[in-house]
Amino acid sequence: MTQTAPAQETGELSAGLRQRHVTMISIAGVIGAGLFIGSGSAIAKAGPAVLLAYLLAGTLVVLVMRMLGEMAAAHPDSGSFSTYADRAIGPWAGFTVGWLYWWFWVLVIPVEATAAATILNSWVPGVPQWGWALVVTLLLTVTNLFSVANYGEFEFWFALLKVAAIIAFIVVAALAVLGILPGASGNVSGFSHLVDQGGFMPNGPGAVIAAVLVTMFSFMGTEIVTIAAAESGNPAYQIGKATRSVIWRIGIFYLASILLVVAIVPWTDPRLPESGSYQTALEVLGIPGAKLIVDVVVLVAVASCLNSALYTASRMLFSLGRRNQAPAIVNRTTSQGVPRYAVLGSTIIGFLAVIANYVFPDDVFKTLLATSGAVALLVYLVIAVSQLRMRRTLEREGVAMPVKMWAFPVLTWAVIVVIPVVLIYMASREDSRLDLGMTALIAVGVVAVGVWLTRRRTIGADT
Repeated sequence: MTQTAPAQETGELSAGLRQRHVTMISIAGVIGAGLFIGSGSAIAKAGPAVLLAYLLAGTLVVLVMRMLGEMAAAHPDSGSFSTYADRAIGPWAGFTVGWLYWWFWVLVIPVEATAAATILNSWVPGVPQWGWALVVTLLLTVTNLFSVANYGEFEFWFALLKVAAIIAFIVVAALAVLGILPGASGNVSGFSHLVDQGGFMPNGPGAVIAAVLVTMFSFMGTEIVTIAAAESGNPAYQIGKATRSVIWRIGIFYLASILLVVAIVPWTDPRLPESGSYQTALEVLGIPGAKLIVDVVVLVAVASCLNSALYTASRMLFSLGRRNQAPAIVNRTTSQGVPRYAVLGSTIIGFLAVIANYVFPDDVFKTLLATSGAVALLVYLVIAVSQLRMRRTLEREGVAMPVKMWAFPVLTWAVIVVIPVVLIYMASREDSRLDLGMTALIAVGVVAVGVWLTRRRTIGADT
């Protein structure tokens, strides 16, 4: 007689995310701490032409999201593109991209925890930074352990605050550029700063391509909605809605806000890479308490990113476990449908990385972090190849596709060609060669393990 498995071992996720949760996750998924802080480094690197870097990276993200949306709306799955790569290319591909993506988000945990700890330590210096990093990580881990609705509720309010902050900044900055902001100095009106410091592209096209790698880290997270939607009541509708709105989200939150920053702040301002673009712009405008305002917004953005990192890493690990590509324990769920062991496993590894951030020299950890841009490009490449192959399968099987890739297969092939070109260009630049080499080494190691496990499973099945 067959017995029903206990609730904690069923391995089924709950559909606990509400429509408003998924909507706000999709709207604010592209808004990370990288927009508020990392964009300053990108501006310092490429000058006003950083707008081209954001346009290029944003276009790539829009196309990839459309491809991912096509597959996810037809077959919603918490493993998202890792599952689709498994079906379209082979188990080794799903294994590789799944573990690389998990690696990316595990690395995000210490970055965001440390950023939050730095801000909180400046407010309450009596608690050491590592103590604040521990408190923030544990707090958000707890919210992820009990139900997916907790993650959704926290992310809803985090997202709402981020969106409100950016809209407020755009309004204030636009008034300044138009010359009608009370108290703003005369040298911030107009767009003269786009060309008056060595021209629009002062450091050449190479610097623009290099800035793309910085911006890729900021954009990573757009795809979270395709993972989260699998735990909602109507995943196909939510995914379709999110992929259709990604263009205006990137246009407003990134291109419009960065355009206003470079119009207000000369790209040579030394404060940009140190204080970040938003704080520098507010200081130039003479806004009282600019640092405190940005610190609060960045703290919210960091908490949001950390919350999403824990959620996304755990769901990808859960999906890998479901496909026998991770330890079986990670695909057990609680009675509330939460993959508790996947959450705890990702948190533990992430917090070990937090400790490594304090123990190891800065250049070691920064080199590991720098692999994230190349990992993002590799993930996008796998998504494009998967969609190219899966589209024909979906059409042959007569599966309904609520979302379809534009100009298929021309734009899909364009993405498949462009990404390797960018990676080759990375290899030609001395400042990014080591980062690409480390990414390649990690990827080759993961591929090797994936191929070995696939062959082992195949041999086991034959016997």
